[in-house]
Amino acid sequence: MFRYFIYLSFDGTNYHGWQIQPNGASVQETLMKALSTFLRREIEVVGAGRTDAGVHARLMVAHFDFDTELDGEVVTDKLNRLLPPDIAVYGVRRVKPEAHARFDATSRTYKYYIHTRKDPFRRGYSWRIFQPLDFERMNEAAQTLFDYTDFTSFSKLHTDVKTNNCRIMLARWEQTGDGEWVFTIRADRFLRNMVRAVVGTLVEVGRGKLTVDGFRRVIEEKNRCSAGTSVPGHALYLTDVSYPDDLFL
Repeated sequence: MFRYFIYLSFDGTNYHGWQIQPNGASVQETLMKALSTFLRREIEVVGAGRTDAGVHARLMVAHFDFDTELDGEVVTDKLNRLLPPDIAVYGVRRVKPEAHARFDATSRTYKYYIHTRKDPFRRGYSWRIFQPLDFERMNEAAQTLFDYTDFTSFSKLHTDVKTNNCRIMLARWEQTGDGEWVFTIRADRFLRNMVRAVVGTLVEVGRGKLTVDGFRRVIEEKNRCSAGTSVPGHALYLTDVSYPDDLFL
């Protein structure tokens, strides 16, 4: 069998997340149907991770197996013809047979967008904040994330993961325009709902409802109830997934 990585992006507005769901459309199911139609057999697709309902991806990676060698450019073109307008494939690359889109990823990067002015063109893809936020204080709190590895406080309850440990490599807020801000966070792995919970708790710091030391205590308590409310999913984007070079053929 030959294994391939698919590089794709999607607008998550109309989907119940990446993973196949019994009660709604998912990106994984839509991609699998397109691949199965093109290759004329049932194809299983494994993604680099889950995304929640409404969350977008500028770059998602998934893998699939096939018993003959495929031309990546041809597969890319055929899939883009079969897929709906809100999912696009950028490329298909052959990898080692043991390569795994999820377990071999060395890092994942997410961005969360906030805007403070009414904007009809951003309302579906950025979260509008009405109260002033202290982004300098929020960045100070974000830097404390590097001091910890157990992020139980930011994890959805009752998940099937074996550990809540993650290594955060980057976490910062940056202004991208007048009244527009983006939070970028990179880690070796993320827990379910983690980024939205981290952002929600940082916003509490920005509103003055939580101190930087209080943010530390939230992490140390390892209790989801101590953290802030999860922010809306429509402003969150998976933007990058990295792999070792030696996976590719």
